[in-house]
Amino acid sequence: MTLRLLSLLLPALVLSAWSILTYSGMLAPYMLPPPDQVARTMWIYVTGFEPGMYAGQFSRDLLASLSRVGSGFFLAVLLGLPLGVMSGRSRLVRVLLKDFVDAVRAVPGICWLPLALVWFGIGFKTTVFLIFLAAFFPIYINSMAGVATVPSTYIRAGMMLGLGRLGLLRHVVLPASMGHIMSGLRLGLGISFAYLVLGEMTGVPNGLGALIMDARMMGRVDLIISGIVLIAVTGLICDRLLVLAMQAVSRSARRL
Repeated sequence: MTLRLLSLLLPALVLSAWSILTYSGMLAPYMLPPPDQVARTMWIYVTGFEPGMYAGQFSRDLLASLSRVGSGFFLAVLLGLPLGVMSGRSRLVRVLLKDFVDAVRAVPGICWLPLALVWFGIGFKTTVFLIFLAAFFPIYINSMAGVATVPSTYIRAGMMLGLGRLGLLRHVVLPASMGHIMSGLRLGLGISFAYLVLGEMTGVPNGLGALIMDARMMGRVDLIISGIVLIAVTGLICDRLLVLAMQAVSRSARRL
């Protein structure tokens, strides 16, 4: 309980500093609105109980954003996790992929945006492509590192017990590298939300990133901050759900 309360210390300090800066007049409201104004804007956006622009549109925007994040992240896991495991287990695969992956990883995500718009146009496919590209690298690299660092004594012990390749992978390699795999998945999911905003700022009609873009065009800083806070909360909840899902399917993940 004490540790849980301790985790609230930093948000409380940020909120306190925000309140001091705004209520004292040190910062103008058009630069940083006070917390109560942002809270009211967020309440209207989420619930729609009061009239206003974007009132009650949160559920629609959330569904649109989650569908994009979920699709892009799923594709990244589908490709990044098996390739990472194969690269960790096979020197040939690792040498084959290493330079190419490192070169593509060095390209900033914003550089892919014009090409994605040419290929897929404005909308769902472009955002999913950007999210997939961003999430793939941490998933692949962490999975490869985890599998490559599994002690050889574990492998030999499994072979002595009669485990084949699939048995070694299931009962030895994946459990021993679960810490790295979990880190890669969580990093990939976190960066997915960052690239979600990039993809939704291209003119899509809905989504949390689209809300922030519209708010910037209208000079609504309170709406911008509301969108940022809601993305942060959504990302935190998704991260917790990911951890719970991994713990449900893997005993090794429960020990982390």
